[in-house]
Amino acid sequence: MRRLAARGAAGDAGEVAAPAADSSDSAQGRSPSSWRLIDLCAIWDAGVYLPSAAWNGASSGVARRRLNEAERLSTVREAQLKRLEVTRPRVLGSRERGRVPRMARQPPPPWVHAAFLLCLLSLGGAIEIPMDLTQPPTITKQSVKDHIVDPRDNILIECEAKGNPAPSFHWTRNSRFFNIAKDPRVSMRRRSGTLVIDFRSGGRPEEYEGEYQCFARNKFGTALSNRIRLQVSKSPLWPKENLDPVVVQEGAPLTLQCNPPPGLPSPVIFWMSSSMEPITQDKRVSQGHNGDLYFSNVMLQDMQTDYSCNARFHFTHTIQQKNPFTLKVLTNHPYNDSSLRNHPDMYSARGVAERTPSFMYPQGTASSQMVLRGMDLLLECIASGVPTPDIAWYKKGGDLPSDKAKFENFNKALRITNVSEEDSGEYFCLASNKMGSIRHTISVRVKAAPYWLDEPKNLILAPGEDGRLVCRANGNPKPTVQWMVNGEPLQSAPPNPNREVAGDTIIFRDTQISSRAVYQCNTSNEHGYLLANAFVSVLDVPPRMLSPRNQLIRVILYNRTRLDCPFFGSPIPTLRWFKNGQGSNLDGGNYHVYENGSLEIKMIRKEDQGIYTCVATNILGKAENQVRLEVKDPTRIYRMPEDQVAKRGTTVQLECRVKHDPSLKLTVSWLKDDKPLYIGNRMKKEDDSLTIFGVAERDQGSYTCVASTELDQDLAKAYLTVLGRPDRPRDLELTDLAERSVRLTWIPGDDNNSPITDYVVQFEEDQFQPGVWHDHSKYPGSVNSAVLRLSPYVNYQFRVIAVNEVGSSHPSLPSERYRTSGAPPESNPGDVKGEGTRKNNMEITWTPMNATSAFGPNLRYIVKWRRRETREAWNNVTVWGSRYVVGQTPVYVPYEIRVQAENDFGKGPEPESVIGYSGEDLPSAPRRFRVRQPNLETINLEWDHPEHPNGIMIGYTLKYVAFNGTKVGKQIVENFSPNQTKFTVQRTDPVSRYRFTLSARTQVGSGEAVTEESPAPPNEAYTNNQADIATQGWFIGLMCAIALLVLILLIVCFIKRSRGGKYPVREKKDVPLGPEDPKEEDGSFDYSDEDNKPLQGSQTSLDGTIKQQESDDSLVDYGEGGEGQFNEDGSFIGQYTVKKDKEETEGNESSEATSPVNAIYSLA
Repeated sequence: MRRLAARGAAGDAGEVAAPAADSSDSAQGRSPSSWRLIDLCAIWDAGVYLPSAAWNGASSGVARRRLNEAERLSTVREAQLKRLEVTRPRVLGSRERGRVPRMARQPPPPWVHAAFLLCLLSLGGAIEIPMDLTQPPTITKQSVKDHIVDPRDNILIECEAKGNPAPSFHWTRNSRFFNIAKDPRVSMRRRSGTLVIDFRSGGRPEEYEGEYQCFARNKFGTALSNRIRLQVSKSPLWPKENLDPVVVQEGAPLTLQCNPPPGLPSPVIFWMSSSMEPITQDKRVSQGHNGDLYFSNVMLQDMQTDYSCNARFHFTHTIQQKNPFTLKVLTNHPYNDSSLRNHPDMYSARGVAERTPSFMYPQGTASSQMVLRGMDLLLECIASGVPTPDIAWYKKGGDLPSDKAKFENFNKALRITNVSEEDSGEYFCLASNKMGSIRHTISVRVKAAPYWLDEPKNLILAPGEDGRLVCRANGNPKPTVQWMVNGEPLQSAPPNPNREVAGDTIIFRDTQISSRAVYQCNTSNEHGYLLANAFVSVLDVPPRMLSPRNQLIRVILYNRTRLDCPFFGSPIPTLRWFKNGQGSNLDGGNYHVYENGSLEIKMIRKEDQGIYTCVATNILGKAENQVRLEVKDPTRIYRMPEDQVAKRGTTVQLECRVKHDPSLKLTVSWLKDDKPLYIGNRMKKEDDSLTIFGVAERDQGSYTCVASTELDQDLAKAYLTVLGRPDRPRDLELTDLAERSVRLTWIPGDDNNSPITDYVVQFEEDQFQPGVWHDHSKYPGSVNSAVLRLSPYVNYQFRVIAVNEVGSSHPSLPSERYRTSGAPPESNPGDVKGEGTRKNNMEITWTPMNATSAFGPNLRYIVKWRRRETREAWNNVTVWGSRYVVGQTPVYVPYEIRVQAENDFGKGPEPESVIGYSGEDLPSAPRRFRVRQPNLETINLEWDHPEHPNGIMIGYTLKYVAFNGTKVGKQIVENFSPNQTKFTVQRTDPVSRYRFTLSARTQVGSGEAVTEESPAPPNEAYTNNQADIATQGWFIGLMCAIALLVLILLIVCFIKRSRGGKYPVREKKDVPLGPEDPKEEDGSFDYSDEDNKPLQGSQTSLDGTIKQQESDDSLVDYGEGGEGQFNEDGSFIGQYTVKKDKEETEGNESSEATSPVNAIYSLA
């Protein structure tokens, strides 16, 4: 097992720290590529993928190159890859997202699985000889077998090799020696076999096409490259041609052939119109794999564009366009009515005969197809028929391989990827429509170019050892094996008694140094070939260590770790491991030593920390190396971010708290959807959390907290769900078209995590309000299809809006148009009114009918009117607008009005009459305006409605102002409702009078006004004094005493009168009686009817003076003839008049015999 001797790596999931003096790869004879592969083996840790270690040391390219080989061992670590998964709670209404890992550790990408498998393979991989030792050449880099180049660039044919001594190179072209020195355009790179053909000075690249092979040679042998077929890319022009219009009957099948020019590589074909608009493809019209455009049946609408085949060439990045085809479709229904496009029976509606399916490609009922192993199998069936057939695929005797099969081109093509032998058999496609079905069987044969079963590997032997080279390959047909040595057939090589050829194996016995050579194995069949180089090197080398000495490897607690000790020697040395200088070999229990010498520690513990020594020994000597192992605590996220649901605009915080080894530097970063998260202005990253402010829909996704050190990392993932408005519905389709209904179907958009509650269907018509969308109907969020009720003679177009709790979606793209047939109107315009704009007219208005109520073209209105409650004939006029003015009308007269709709299909129903009025005018004055003053605090106003309102009364306006002589107060304005006819004014000034002006109002304005004034107020001082004295107790007592005294005097008077006594009376007119006048001796007084004459109702006091008891301005003294005018309730309504003098007889008449005053004075 000598081939394992040179394999090794740094510690698994650890970090290697080597002294600077020993860190050079070249010093130890290691190539960088070998170290990269070594590091791949060190990044896999008990099923935990460590990206930082992987990207720092791993070569994903190496892993991918051997991925197929690694897949055979994919089950080795399957149990270690399983991780606990917790189902993330699903938000109501959100789409299915499956199960999301909630553990901190994420599974690695597939290439890391391959890396680990390659690590296992490295334990038995090819031998790596240090470059400071002599060795035959090895090809390290070469061009692909089919090498296509761009004619605009220089040609580069790669060939790189290594060996010691460094190899020299030469080439053959078409199996003949290619003399580079004779062609000035051709050169070879220094220390390389790569050919460079330069065309800067001219030349045609096509002259250098052919088959090239590189030979790398040193004194120990010759290595060969593959046979490289050089071809120059071609993009020929389309031939000029004039294409006649293609005439086809509607419903017939049609194939438009592309026939692109033969390019190298083959161009990409696509169809467009001559104006570079893509051709819409569906199950009726589609492009075949050969580039032709197939019409299962032609429709009249296919004439609306032309058809041009386009070829895009890869290397030149150019597009060539073929002259366009134009179609002329013969039809029985010459009008391309959009309403028939989605008709459930569209073909019969257009007079197209229905047909059973037939195959357009491939033709017939059976065909066969061959495919090579590892390639993609593409089966295609394109059928014609009316209606357009549906295609279904089956495999005879089994099911289609679900993991590799997928349908393309509207189910017309079946693709099976990475074909293997078990995919051979019979497949059939079934084309069916309502008229019948037909099927085509395709027999698939899987062939195989040669593929390796056991590729020969380099063989390193010590003198006298035995060995073998094995070259095993398979294919269909079975490939042949040819051995060569140093590029020459083995049969023509010098005989070697130590070598024996046994078919696909060469056996070496008792090898000597002279046996060194490079052997080639060429296995081939009709579909291809494989060529492998393997050298035989005979060396006698004591053990040597290939890794730096005294490495420091730091590993994580409880991980699986492998300590590698790369070494070389011939014969192959044996390797043993010791810990801390102990004498016992480490193997068994927690330790395992692989055949290549690597020491695996299955689970690292704290006590495993220490110094490990590896010792390599063969018969020529021994070598040793030491590795110091340090054990670190793992990095763990102990508080992980939680799944969250948030509305737009809110704030979200994701926690991530970490525990780690304090001797290691911790870095916390975040990923969004497994990509590095850009921390913008709306985000704030802290050591233990991530805060997102103003959450937006684009913030939705998975957030991964990555806590990493230089040795390990831990991950925790949470999902942020953002509730947003739903996406717009799509793919609107009209079906079940009828005269007054249609079925609208749509595909719901994403609800963006908030369930759709409603769908709003809107429509637009292009006659009355083009471009304006109106709500048609509303449906629950659980439906995606609805039957819409339609109105006659409307060219409908529909769209749908989805609604959820967050808001409304953008409207969907509009559907196709559908026009309904016309009919007479079924209704009349609403809101009919008749109102005057002037006093001698009446304007009739109405709300015009919209597109859904017009029911036909040329919508108009028949307007009728006549005076109400008259039997006069109706006046009528036809109007196309929404108003009509009737002139020369009386003021505010009621009219009966009717407005009837009419279109070209007939009249609407007979309308009902509406009462309208002609124009208004100013009203007359209010009647019987009355002012009353029941007391000194208030004034009551009353009035009656005007005799001629001349319109609709809207109210009354009262203006009043207080005045006192020449003084006038501020005018006050009051507005009353039309029903109010009373008002009370609260006096603020008891002395002033008030002037009132009242007018009625209509919409035209205020009419004639009426003016009244309030009565003049009485002497307020006297009245108040009288009221105050009358309530006093002493005054009441005094009055009682006076009454008693008067009674006594009357009694005395009557007694004297009865005795016949007489009393002299002084009768002197016009002589006032004053206090200075002397009394008569007999005690009598003189009276005067002048100024000092007592007023009516007054009496003389006991001391002879006259006391005024009542107001000088008694109500009895007002009015004409001394009599006041009163209403029934006693209120005074007359004007104040000047008080007239009493008649002289009224003031002078007195009776001495009957006067109580004279009697009192007589007693005195």
